[in-house]
Amino acid sequence: MYNIRTFQVNPSIPENLSRLKELAYNMYWYWNQDATELFRRLDRDLWEKTRHNPVVMLGSIKQDKLEVRSKDDGYISHLERVIKRYDEYMDTKTSWYKKQSLERPLTIGYFSAEYGLAECLPIYSGGLGVLSGDHLKSSSDVGIPLTGIGLLYQQGYFRQYLNADGWQQEQYPENDFYNMPLTPVHKNDGTPLIIEVELPGRMLKAQIWKIQVGRVPLYLLDTNISQNHQKSDRDITSQLYGGGTELRICQEILLGIGGVRALKAMGITPDVFHINEGHSAFLCLERIRILIEEKGLTFLEAYEATMVSNIFTTHTPVPAGIDIFSIELMDKYFGQYYPKLKITRDDFLGLGRKDAGNREEPFNMAVLALTLSGRTNGVSELHGQVSRRMWQSMYPDVPENDIPIGSLTNGIHNPSWISRDMAGLLDRYIGPRWRTEPIDQEIWDRGDTIPGEELWRTHERRRERLVAFARKRLKQQLERRGASRLEIEQAEEVLNPEALTIGFARRFATYKRATLILKDLLRIEKILTNKDRPVQIIIAGKAHPQDTAGKKFIQQIIHQIRHEPFRNHLVFIEDYDIEVAHYMVTGCDVWLNNPRRPLEASGTSGMKAALNGCINVSTLDGWWCEGYERDVGWAIGCGESYDDHNYQDEIEASALYDLLEGEVIPMFYERGRSGLPNKWINMMKNSMRKLVPRFNTNRMVSEYATRFYFPSAELASRLRDDNYKRARILSSWKSLIREHWHEIKVEYVKSSTSSDIKVGEELTVEAKIYMGALKPKDIQLDIYYGPLDIKAQIASGIAIPMNNVKEVSEGTYLFTGNIPCMSSGRHGFVLRMLPYHKDLCNPYSMNFIMWI
Repeated sequence: MYNIRTFQVNPSIPENLSRLKELAYNMYWYWNQDATELFRRLDRDLWEKTRHNPVVMLGSIKQDKLEVRSKDDGYISHLERVIKRYDEYMDTKTSWYKKQSLERPLTIGYFSAEYGLAECLPIYSGGLGVLSGDHLKSSSDVGIPLTGIGLLYQQGYFRQYLNADGWQQEQYPENDFYNMPLTPVHKNDGTPLIIEVELPGRMLKAQIWKIQVGRVPLYLLDTNISQNHQKSDRDITSQLYGGGTELRICQEILLGIGGVRALKAMGITPDVFHINEGHSAFLCLERIRILIEEKGLTFLEAYEATMVSNIFTTHTPVPAGIDIFSIELMDKYFGQYYPKLKITRDDFLGLGRKDAGNREEPFNMAVLALTLSGRTNGVSELHGQVSRRMWQSMYPDVPENDIPIGSLTNGIHNPSWISRDMAGLLDRYIGPRWRTEPIDQEIWDRGDTIPGEELWRTHERRRERLVAFARKRLKQQLERRGASRLEIEQAEEVLNPEALTIGFARRFATYKRATLILKDLLRIEKILTNKDRPVQIIIAGKAHPQDTAGKKFIQQIIHQIRHEPFRNHLVFIEDYDIEVAHYMVTGCDVWLNNPRRPLEASGTSGMKAALNGCINVSTLDGWWCEGYERDVGWAIGCGESYDDHNYQDEIEASALYDLLEGEVIPMFYERGRSGLPNKWINMMKNSMRKLVPRFNTNRMVSEYATRFYFPSAELASRLRDDNYKRARILSSWKSLIREHWHEIKVEYVKSSTSSDIKVGEELTVEAKIYMGALKPKDIQLDIYYGPLDIKAQIASGIAIPMNNVKEVSEGTYLFTGNIPCMSSGRHGFVLRMLPYHKDLCNPYSMNFIMWI
C-alpha cells in the first residue's frame, strides 16, 4: 500500500551493562541458570510477561530500572561473574572435541525441520524439535564444530486453547523476528544475504537468519520477504507442519536444497551432513548436482563422493509418519531439476521408491534418505529393530539383523532441563562437573552422599511450584473461556501440594494413549480420592490440528475433569510448551508414559523427569527398554505386543492400576520415623545415578561423532582427494560388479560335518568358485554360522571371512575358512558373498548378495 521505510530501534543500555545485549543474543543464557537469573533480576514481572525473552525485555524495560541496576554493586558483581564464565566457555581450548586425535578439523552440517531451544523461540512442535535443540546445545558444550540449518516460521506451531466443550482450538500468532534472540545475516555490503531455489516458473527467495547457540550457529531460512511477489511463496515458512502436501514439498525443497545453498553462500562447507528425519533429504540431491556442475562428475561418481558423508537419523516407527509425495507433484517441482543430475526421470523417481522399478509407487522421503546416505540409525535400540523390519524390503535376502540401520539412543541436555533447586543441590554434594562431564559414572555415584532429607525437601519445593503454576494457568484458562466466578475461584484450590503427583505430558497422538489411565473410571476415582493417600494427575499436550482422534482424547479428559470426584485431582494445562514441560518434569513425583509398543521411537520426557528425581512408570517402549531396572522405576507389562488394541488397553490399564495400588502409592506414603519416604528417596537416587549418565545428549553427540561423523568424514576426504579420483574409481568398480556379478558360479562347498565335532574344535569349510571377470579382491566371502532355532534357521548369525584363497585354474578359486565350535547343540552355516571394496561404505547398498 505504501512505500514504508524501515529502521531499527535498539535499547539504550548503560555502558557497564552493555554486554547484557551480547548475552541476550546467545542462547547460552538459557542453560546457564546464573545468566538466566541475571535477566530475571532486572524485572521479575516483565521477565514472565515477555515469556522469558531477554531481547524483548531489554527493549521494553523502563530506563530507570536499567539505571538503578547499573549502580547496583551486587548486580554488577553478578554480571561480571556471568560474563567471565561466558567468555571462558566461548574461548575454551580444552573441549572434548579438541582432545580427539583428528588429522584435520571438521565441520558438521545438521539439518532439521524444527528446533526447540527455548519458549521464547516458538519454532518447534514437540520431541523432534527439542531433541534438535539439545543436539546443538550439547555439540556446543563438547566443542563439536556443528552448524545447524532449519526454517524460520512466521507463525511457528500453533498455540492451543480449548473451547467451552473442551475441543482444541488453534491460534497462530505472528513471530516478531526483530524482537527474538536472532539476527539477519548480511553480505559484506551490509545488505541481507538472500538465497534462491527454483520452483515451477519462478525463483523462490529466502533470507537467512542466525541464532547463536553457545559456540554453535543455527541458520534459519525465511521466505516472508518482499522479494517474493506471490503470497503463496511468502507463506512457505508461515507454519510448522501446517497446510497441505504442496506446502510441505515446498518447505522440504527449501530446507534441503535451499539449506545447502545457504551454507555455500556463507562459505561453509560441511564435511558431513546430518539429516535429522527425512524432511531435509533433498539436500542429498543438491550435493550431487553441485559436484556434477562444478567438478564434472557423473551422477554415479557424485553419488559415491557424497553418499558416504550423509548421515540419516530416522525417528519414525510407522510408515504413516513419513512424507510421501505423488508422482504428479514430483514432476511439477522437479521436472526442471532432475535433468541437472544427468539421469532419467525414472532413475530419479526410483531414488525415492522401495521398488525402483514400480512406476506406480509414490516418492518417499525416508527411502530417498536411506538410498543416498552412507549411515542410518534409529533413536533407540528397539527403534533400530523396528526400523530394520520396516525397511527390510529394500534389502532383499539380507537377514533382518544385518540390515544396515543401526541405533543410537537419544538423550537430553541436562543443564536445560534441571531445576535450579536440584542443580544447586548437585553442586553442593557431587560437585559442578556433572554439568560438563555428565557421562562420568563416578560423579553420579556420589549422589548416594546427598542427605535424603535435603533431596526430598528440594523435590517438595518443586512440587509446590508446579501446583502453584498449574493453579495459575487453570485460572487463566477458565477466564479465557468465560467460566463462572465460582469455577475460577475453585481453580485456586485444585491440587494438593503434598499429594502424590503423576505427570503425563506429550503430543496427543492416539498411540500414546493419554486416556489409558481413565479406562476404568471407578477404579481411578478410588485411587485419586483416597483421603489417606491422595493422588493427583496433571496432563498437558497438543493434538495435531488435523488429528480428530487426538482432539477427542483431550475432550474426554476435560469432560471427566468436570465431574466432582475428579475436579480437584485431575488438571489439564493448555498450550503445552517448553515452559510447561519444565515445570512438570521438575515437579512431578511420577512420570507416566504408556505408548502402544513399539510405536514410541525413543521418547525423552522421561529422561528429563529422571534428572529431577521424578520416577518413571512406563510401558517397555522406546528408551525405557534400555533404562528400566526394578530399582529405578516401574514397567507396565513385560513388553508384550497385541493384535487386539482394545484388549491390550484393558490389560495394560489394569496393570497400571495394579502398580499404582500395590507398589507406587504405598511406597510414596510409607514414612520412616523422620517422616521421610526413605524407600522412595532411594529409588530417586538410583534413578538419577543409573539413568542420567547414560541418557544425555553429551553422550549422544559424542557417540554420533565417534561412530558416524569422524569415520564418514575420513572416508569422504579420501574419495574427494586428487579431484575425486577414488570416487571415480569406486564408481567404475561398481559398474564392473554390475556387469559381471552374474558370471560367478559355485562349483562346490565342502565341510567335515560328518565327523564327531567337540566343543573347542574347529570345522573347516572350503568352497570352489568360478569368478569370471572378477577377482577375489572384489568380493567378501563369509561363513555365516550360528545355532539353529526350532525352524532350523540360524537364529543370530556370526560372519567369519574366508580369507585363505588360492587360484586353482584360470578364473577359479578355492576359498577356505574355519568355524570355531564354542558351544554344543545343533548349529548350521551358509556362505554369504557380498561385493567388497575398501572404499565401499555400505556393502548392502548394491543389492548384490549371494547365499551359498
